[in-house]
Amino acid sequence: MPLKPARRDPASRARLAHALLALCILWPLFEAAQVRPGALFESGNLTVIGNFLGAFLPPATGSEFLGYLGQATLQTLAIATAGMALAVVLALPLAYLVSAAGRDRPTLSPLTRGVLTVLRGIPELVWALVFVRVFGLGPAAGVLALGLTYGGMLAKVYAEILESTDPAPARALRHSGARRPLAILYGLVPQAAKELVSYTVYRWECAIRASVVMGFVGAGGLGQLMDQSMKMLNGGEAASILLTFLLLVFAADALSTVLRRALDAAPRARPSPWGWRSGAGAAALVLAVWASFQQLDMDLGALFSRESASSMGQFVASFFPMDLSADWLRRVAIGTWETLAISVVGTLLAAVLGLLLALAPLRPVSHFLLNLLRSVPELVWATITALAVGLGPFAGALALALHTGGVLGRLYAQALENAPRAPAAALVLSGAGKRPAFLFGTLPGAGPQLIAYTLYRWEMNIRMAAILGFVGAGGLGQLLYFELSLFHYAQAATVIVAMLLLSMAVDQISARLRRRMG
Repeated sequence: MPLKPARRDPASRARLAHALLALCILWPLFEAAQVRPGALFESGNLTVIGNFLGAFLPPATGSEFLGYLGQATLQTLAIATAGMALAVVLALPLAYLVSAAGRDRPTLSPLTRGVLTVLRGIPELVWALVFVRVFGLGPAAGVLALGLTYGGMLAKVYAEILESTDPAPARALRHSGARRPLAILYGLVPQAAKELVSYTVYRWECAIRASVVMGFVGAGGLGQLMDQSMKMLNGGEAASILLTFLLLVFAADALSTVLRRALDAAPRARPSPWGWRSGAGAAALVLAVWASFQQLDMDLGALFSRESASSMGQFVASFFPMDLSADWLRRVAIGTWETLAISVVGTLLAAVLGLLLALAPLRPVSHFLLNLLRSVPELVWATITALAVGLGPFAGALALALHTGGVLGRLYAQALENAPRAPAAALVLSGAGKRPAFLFGTLPGAGPQLIAYTLYRWEMNIRMAAILGFVGAGGLGQLLYFELSLFHYAQAATVIVAMLLLSMAVDQISARLRRRMG
């Protein structure tokens, strides 16, 4: 009996429809991001960026400058550590309020969840800019900004970790008459201590990068020194600052890795309910936090005094009522669309760059490039890309692509290494080459994880895209920076709310896409 000819792929129409839908969505986003690859090769831009990068050599090594550099480095570490200490103090009660762990019946805390959404939805750079207006230039603004933003992030993750822990011990304590705080402390925290500490250490590592970024609005540290050098086009100083920051980030990565491995090692002594092997770790932590506040010379009593609260209240009140005029809402809508375009285009370009680096045959070279790309903050990349292609959203998209490409490349490499090897091996044994074996054997197995990583980074990139305009990369950040500089607080309030709503919308879209893939 003759074989029937193979039927056309039944999913071809669905694939074509999805491709056309993606094209219809992405084309206007690329237009809004003002993508102009040719701008990278224009003679004027090449001359500007060439002169700027040429001025980076040799790095500045003057004794007076190195003194300032050392002081700024210590200040950056202190800002990150003090900010994280404040974030943990804020996160613990918020996580307790928002979490369903240890409750007799699950209850929602809409007010607390709303507070968390606001805290982590508004970028730390925006908080820093607001606090600079209230408390003046200096590290206090950076510490408070980190405390609020990272407090919201930590509280959300702490609550999720506690809720995912085996509830049986806490339930047994509740049935024995223990109140909820004690049931969580002795029933859930010992199980989750390793994960809680590991995530806190990871966030401290991120806080070091964030503290540099906040310096661009006057919150002290290496960022403020870098901003001054970039504005003065002093490439030698900028090169020294950048090298110092890279060394600082690499050292923080190494310390973070050592601490997380130490958490996984078998304890030598009986651990306490908090997961510490001895009191030495707790003492070192308290000493580091105390030294950080001493280095910053912050008067916490003055920051949290009645006068400061009154000043802050008056400043916040000046943002209301918001400007909801039709003309201003139209400008905010354009800025919102530009910000969305920057985040999408930057994330897509980063996915391509990250995949290429993850597959690069020269592992030591690609590994160094990955570390270099992700170690330089997006705001620094945006300053450089603005020189390469001019001011505007395309510079912001390129900055996101460079930084996020380093992050995704590392994650993609891990996902591809962990993908099932059997399908690709079977294809090779069937006579397929390495490339078809990768495309049809390895990539489908790692595909869902690659897409999930990309969507997670998009959620983070939408917050960063909203502030890249601080250095002229368009979008809502540029609107906000101009309005705050002109003391137009009613207009600035509208922009901040737009940032928050856009961040919430992207979080929801990303979560739905991940659920559909799951």
